[in-house]
Formats: sequence, structure tokens, C-alpha cells
Amino acid sequence: MAKESIKARERKRVAMVARYAEKRKALKEAGDFEGLDKLPRNASPVRLHNRCKLTGRPRGYMRKFGISRVTFREMASAGKIPGVTKASW
Repeated sequence: MAKESIKARERKRVAMVARYAEKRKALKEAGDFEGLDKLPRNASPVRLHNRCKLTGRPRGYMRKFGISRVTFREMASAGKIPGVTKASW
């Protein structure tokens, strides 16, 4: 499980990207790259990283569910994800 500080930092980045999205778009369309340089670095969407919503794990992220593969497997085995069953043949 990720440290709370790491998860908080990622939430802070998500909020900052949303706050500066319009301004970034306007500056890009105008071609004002010096203005883009003056914005905070964390306002860039490239700096975001997908993390598990429950544990904060950065690797093995499944976009469709928003959780990591480890959490997904645990929840699927427990029957907590509708429509997902263990394969057997």
C-alpha cells in the first residue's frame, strides 16, 4: 500500500491539472510557450500517474476498473465485482 503522502501528492496534481486546463489550452493555441513555462510544473497532465483507487499502487493499473491487478484479483475472487467470474475449463 502506498504512503498517504504519495496518494495526497497525486490528488493534488489531479486538482492542479484541472485548475490550469483552460489556461494551458489557450496558451498552446496562441503559441505562447514562454507563458506555458511560467505555469507550475504539476499543471501539466503528463506528470499524472494512474494509481489504484483503493491501495494507491502505481503498477499493474487496470483502467477499466480503476484498481490494480492485485486488488482486482482479490475482489473478483470474493465476488465483489459484478460480471467477473474465475475462468474454469
